[in-house]
Amino acid sequence: MTRLEGAAAAHRGQASITAIKAMRLESGFCLIRIDTDAGISGYGECGDMDGDHARAVIASHAEGGGRLPHLKLLGKDPLAVRVHHHSMFTVFPQRRREIQVLSGIDMALWDLAGRLLGQPVYQLLGGRFRDDIELYSHCPQGDFTDPAAWADRAAELKADPHGFTAFKVDIHSCLGLHMQQYVPSLSPGDIRKVRRSYELAREHLGEDIDIIVHCHNELDTPSAIAVAEAVEQIKPLYYEDPLQPGFNQNWAALRRQTNLPIMTGENIELVDQAMPFLQSQAVDCLQPDIVCSGGITGTRAIADAAALYRTPITLHNVSGLLLNLASQQLAASIFNCPRIECTRSATRLAWADENPLRIANGRMQINHGPGLGFMPDNDWLKGHRYLNEPWWG
Repeated sequence: MTRLEGAAAAHRGQASITAIKAMRLESGFCLIRIDTDAGISGYGECGDMDGDHARAVIASHAEGGGRLPHLKLLGKDPLAVRVHHHSMFTVFPQRRREIQVLSGIDMALWDLAGRLLGQPVYQLLGGRFRDDIELYSHCPQGDFTDPAAWADRAAELKADPHGFTAFKVDIHSCLGLHMQQYVPSLSPGDIRKVRRSYELAREHLGEDIDIIVHCHNELDTPSAIAVAEAVEQIKPLYYEDPLQPGFNQNWAALRRQTNLPIMTGENIELVDQAMPFLQSQAVDCLQPDIVCSGGITGTRAIADAAALYRTPITLHNVSGLLLNLASQQLAASIFNCPRIECTRSATRLAWADENPLRIANGRMQINHGPGLGFMPDNDWLKGHRYLNEPWWG
């Protein structure tokens, strides 16, 4: 925060927050906008969120409608990002979907600060370590036990114009289950399906493409250990989210039984939920999501804590244009962030006058515009609102 506070010192008191608004798009993504009396607005995103719910959280947690109206953001200096983050995330009792809205507000505050100060967010976070960031993406679903289907799937991924060189391969497709369906215990036959599926993935994707064994916290501990043994030969980049989201000793038990690089974190909220994973050295990489982990401020705190334990982070990122932009800005400013997630459809997101995402050879170029580098296409936004969603203009 030191760089932001130094840059903001000469601009304190020159603008005040006048409104905080939310608007859901027909795609489900919900946007946040913070307006000021300086005529400059900042933009954020809070994931797949009902617009009425987002506006209710704003009313109670940011506009002063709750039990502590003196902590409202309205009328306050937008450059006091640290103060506002504290007021939203540590004073009010909130978790889960409320934290997504508040994370979107924090994202918008950083965008607004960058616009007011004429600097990209990465500069306000202390400068950039890189000009572009390596990406990993997602493998199409289907029958993962069918060699012919794998031949087509691999051809599609290798032909992707973005040039991704790492993909998540979902375990639920190996097992023929719905995503995030809890599995009490895998049988030996299930484990054979898993082994065969990932062997086919390696065979058809080849040695030059990295594979992430992608779970959704559905396995129990014995099954997670058995899956780790089954996929060990393909040398995955990460073994992601095999166990329940929160830390307990099951993660330590898994760590003792496998040498696979274990990754988790898309559901952790704030640095306090990250610390047990770091202190126990139960995982090799944390994967926070800006929208779920406390915004840019909260996620940066997780990254800084991880750096003390020599643990890298990646950024979970399967949402809209603003989360992509926020993730690249944050990743640029973090030494221990070697790569981030990105969907194969990211450059088709049409919320801006000019799409600011530039992806080639599996890497995303860092945007150098002020704030997040986002210039909204208001005509497009107005025409693509969710059903009966009010226009925020």
